[in-house]
Amino acid sequence: MSEVITKSNTAPKVGFVSLGCAKALTDSELILTQLSAEGYQTSKTFQGADLVIVNTCGFIDDAVRESLDTIGEALAENGKVIVTGCLGAKAGEGGGNLVKQMHPSVLAVTGPQATQEVMDAVHANLPKPHDPFIDLVPNAFGVAGVKLTPRHYAYIKISEGCNHRCTFCIIPSMRGDLVSRPIGDVLKEARALFEGGVKELLVISQDTSAYGVDVKYRTGFWDGKPIKTRMLELVQALGDMAEPYGAWVRLHYVYPYPSVDEVIPLMATGKVLPYLDVPFQHSHPDVLKRMKRPASGERNLERIERWREACPEIVVRSTFIAGFPGETEEEFSHLLDFMREAKIDRAGCFAYSPVQGAAANDIPGMLPMELREERRARFMAVAEAVSAAKLHQRIGATMQVLVDSAPAMGKKGGLGRSYADAPEIDGVVRLLPPEKISKTLKVGEFTKARIVGAQGHDLVAQPF
Repeated sequence: MSEVITKSNTAPKVGFVSLGCAKALTDSELILTQLSAEGYQTSKTFQGADLVIVNTCGFIDDAVRESLDTIGEALAENGKVIVTGCLGAKAGEGGGNLVKQMHPSVLAVTGPQATQEVMDAVHANLPKPHDPFIDLVPNAFGVAGVKLTPRHYAYIKISEGCNHRCTFCIIPSMRGDLVSRPIGDVLKEARALFEGGVKELLVISQDTSAYGVDVKYRTGFWDGKPIKTRMLELVQALGDMAEPYGAWVRLHYVYPYPSVDEVIPLMATGKVLPYLDVPFQHSHPDVLKRMKRPASGERNLERIERWREACPEIVVRSTFIAGFPGETEEEFSHLLDFMREAKIDRAGCFAYSPVQGAAANDIPGMLPMELREERRARFMAVAEAVSAAKLHQRIGATMQVLVDSAPAMGKKGGLGRSYADAPEIDGVVRLLPPEKISKTLKVGEFTKARIVGAQGHDLVAQPF
């Protein structure tokens, strides 16, 4: 994902490119907020900027290439480039900095979550203008700052880093161990977003279930009242806060620990969306052991059954890896059986891709790329069949849909999402033109719709 951020006005101007995941996006939002607070403007093109900031991704090889290519493009078109993000923390050959080795002319390089370091580099190369007033920042959400998402939904990051050491992942080496944000700060940002019109708050981190573990669930304060730094209390507070605004709260990156069971009743009562994004990665215990995953594969089926018993409407989305080093045909068949039995509503799958610095590179039994891709395709065929069957079960139902696109006030229909659809990673609800001439659709507002069909990963609905 990439986006060149634009805003028109006077110099000094900073070009900004944000690459990678939602967690990187929130880092970009923090930097943009600080730039705006100090009076900098952002430009439409590299050529029109006094310097360019590139927030990079360094997770998989394709992302590394995209980031390096974008840095090269910015240097060619502008010449003054500051690099931040995960790629900035990667070592190159001989232990030096990879970005500096590939693009020695960049002005500065930082790792992720480095707002102050980025601003220091900006100040050194482009002195800040006078009279900064954060209250005058256009398109900002008060203390929540500038957002790069459409105005009706926003991500909120509750922690940085991760305590796990999964063998396929290098995120802890780039972002460090788990550091939970103070719960009062998270809730203050959430309130600013709701007050600013956000109708869907997406909670993200590397490991949402572990929120507060690093501070031993210490007691924080919100609105003068004590509140534990723990996922359950945070989700309860966010649900209570969202209710008067009629807004959604959606949970991402939730590891399937037993503690997650405590959150399911909040979903059953409608306090938060009955939606769980759970990164299972595999089902076979031996593969999970080689991956050093923090949750036991044998119990995941039981967990999902319990969740559905407590909250029949719950939607489970997940990601998986096919062709992990040493994966046998029997282990892969176990994964396909798990998919069929668990009936994961939304599933994505990656063919295993070696990542420089990952411990999995040293695990014996690296499979040929053709076999990894073939297994990924076989997995997705099963996943899509499961998803299609689930979608067909919704035909005839009435659902609340958050409108994302509505040309001509929806007279020709539009696009939206139900509670089962997170932005950009799940399907959409294709809205037909309303039957009533007086009915209009507006981006960022909810509409009731009757599901009349399914197309691939998407639903078709008639708004009323």
